[in-house]
Amino acid sequence: MAREIAVFLYLRVFSTIFFFSRFFPVQKKVVFVVSFIENNKYVYKELRRQDKSCRTVFLANKRVLPYFSKYEEASTLLFEISHITSFIRSVYHLATAKVVFIDNYYGFLAAANFKKEVQCIQLWHANGAIKKFGLEDESIVFRSSGAKRRFCKVYERFDKVVVGSEKMANIFKKAFNVSEDKILRTGIPRTDLFFNEKRRKKSIRKLYRLYPFLAGKRVILYAPTYRDDQLSSYELRVNLDLMKRELGSDYIFLLKLHPAIKREAFIASGLEDFAYDFSGYPNINDLLFITDILITDYSSLPFEFSLLKKPMVFFPYDLKDYNQKRGLWEDYTDLVPGPIAFSTEQIADTIKNGRFSEEVVEQFNQNWNSYSRGNSSKNVITYIKDHLD
Repeated sequence: MAREIAVFLYLRVFSTIFFFSRFFPVQKKVVFVVSFIENNKYVYKELRRQDKSCRTVFLANKRVLPYFSKYEEASTLLFEISHITSFIRSVYHLATAKVVFIDNYYGFLAAANFKKEVQCIQLWHANGAIKKFGLEDESIVFRSSGAKRRFCKVYERFDKVVVGSEKMANIFKKAFNVSEDKILRTGIPRTDLFFNEKRRKKSIRKLYRLYPFLAGKRVILYAPTYRDDQLSSYELRVNLDLMKRELGSDYIFLLKLHPAIKREAFIASGLEDFAYDFSGYPNINDLLFITDILITDYSSLPFEFSLLKKPMVFFPYDLKDYNQKRGLWEDYTDLVPGPIAFSTEQIADTIKNGRFSEEVVEQFNQNWNSYSRGNSSKNVITYIKDHLD
């Protein structure tokens, strides 16, 4: 009840500011509402390359604000109601932009009555999905009828939803209750870098320059998704002592926690030359490029990582419980493109014995990246230019 009251008050404040902002004319302006970096970064850079006259505004949370603030040609605002002046300016920009990009679920959209000439484009932060979300999330049954109506209002604001495959298009249709005509088959902008060998090598050199120890051994990257009950106190379920004992002569171990997790993981003494916490490193793609083996669970990272045609191990230690609480789009064993382990011993054994299939990874890549071929950012800008002119 308290959460619903807080949401009601927030939307009432937002709608009031938005109502008065609508009296101003729509401008040749693109607004990005950002919680994540990669997709927004590549679309912005392509927009600047094609049309430097278009004004750009980033509305950011505290986590990504420092990154987007570095773009001097754009305006960047902290989009949080606790900073009321910045919030009012943010809502004004939303009401007067011709194109609005969003990269997540944003409740304010339920009260954002855009003018008919405005395009609101969902640039979802992942190009594939293992766990359910949106209207298909198992936890939605516990929400009030008012909350469910609000969710539907948010999804109704999407004029287009960017996809990288037919599989993801079908998922969005269910999760957001969107029709076929709202699917924008441009490919996912964040994947463009995977097709640019020069830029990939530059990213790798940068990492090796900053962290020379990465160049000495093969790299295991463990990147689990978040659990709702571990956002403020994360429990690492991989036995690092065992991993070092079994694999330490050939590998180093990098940990990259989900951005939603507010605390870093604790790595015990004696593991300093084997395990490193890279949760604070801002660009996950850079880490994927230097990774030899990815370990994950329900994260969307395998969809990008499959473009590199490298092996993956899946560690869904809480599969039954997670499936009951969140739900999965497909049977887990049929979906993931690599061996499944339920203990650290099984992870180490899989890696030591090389139980991987390149063919399975490649088929996974074809299924989920069919529209992502290195020109996705260009395709998105080509679409919005008609609405900017």
